[in-house]
Amino acid sequence: MELVETGNGIRKAAAELSAREVPFHEIPVIDFGPMLGGDLSAKQQVAHALREAAIKVGFFYIRNHGVPEAIIKAMFDVGPAFFALPLDEKMKVHVKCSTNNSGYTPLLEENVNPKAKGDLHEAYDIAAELSRDDPALAEGKGLYGVNIWPEDMPEFRKAMLDYHFEVLKLGRRLFRAFALALGQAEGFFEPMITKPTCAQRIIYYPPQEGPIDEDLIGIGAHSDYECFTILAQHEVPALQVLNAAGEWIAAPPIPGTFVINIGDQMARWSNDLFASTLHRAINTTGQARYSAPFFLGTNYDTVIDVLPGCVTPERPRRYEPVIAGDYVQSRFDATYGYRQTEA
Repeated sequence: MELVETGNGIRKAAAELSAREVPFHEIPVIDFGPMLGGDLSAKQQVAHALREAAIKVGFFYIRNHGVPEAIIKAMFDVGPAFFALPLDEKMKVHVKCSTNNSGYTPLLEENVNPKAKGDLHEAYDIAAELSRDDPALAEGKGLYGVNIWPEDMPEFRKAMLDYHFEVLKLGRRLFRAFALALGQAEGFFEPMITKPTCAQRIIYYPPQEGPIDEDLIGIGAHSDYECFTILAQHEVPALQVLNAAGEWIAAPPIPGTFVINIGDQMARWSNDLFASTLHRAINTTGQARYSAPFFLGTNYDTVIDVLPGCVTPERPRRYEPVIAGDYVQSRFDATYGYRQTEA
């Protein structure tokens, strides 16, 4: 059994590298369509399904999500061209050149599992897209800033931003569904997401061949930092999710869906009623793999505190309040090598 350090404490995970191949319905698929309409009863049914999945699995797929497939395809189409650039060109937009953790991360520089040797992927990140005169930039909070972009790749920027704004709309609808699932009014989170922090990535996982070092995989076992993650998977599988029995379950791409998983902040809000599930990626397909997670949080200054309805005699309070943005910053500091080696 492996011990994995996360922002919400030490977690246990099975040590083997293989994942049991099971029908994808073991990770629920939820029809999200009603959340795009005005029927509260239908929305409550979505919220009930989401609640069950959040409690039992911490992961679920959604279909009928409202994000145009053409927008998703365009985003995936531009990724390979960037990652194919010479390393010195990519390093011109390294994340250390930004104030908001946007830009390029090379192979092995990120390490979500401190016991491992580094994560075998490259990534390009953008944060919340703000104008240069936005008041939040003057406050000096590290999750807000001006995104940096590679030169002479306008199609890359356009596709990433088109995707960004569509998925952000989906994220706001998901917050409404999560509010209902937690027994709150549908608009409970609205005051907390007027300027939400987020991290949007496109990730390239090179294939791993031959014997695999368990401390050197695509991305090590970890939980996500924000409230929830909206993941678009391209055609090549690699994602594995740890179930309650300690088994790694494959979560393959399903056309027309996103994978949603609970992050540490939503777990804290729900007093661990909603599971922030460990997951990892290992690309043994022999093909390049691309994925696009969108990590969505709240406004930087939002206080993440356990909701009273999630505290019972059988489930006493497990967490003290934290400032949302400070929490994410602390997790970035623990994950990215450049933040640990430079003052």
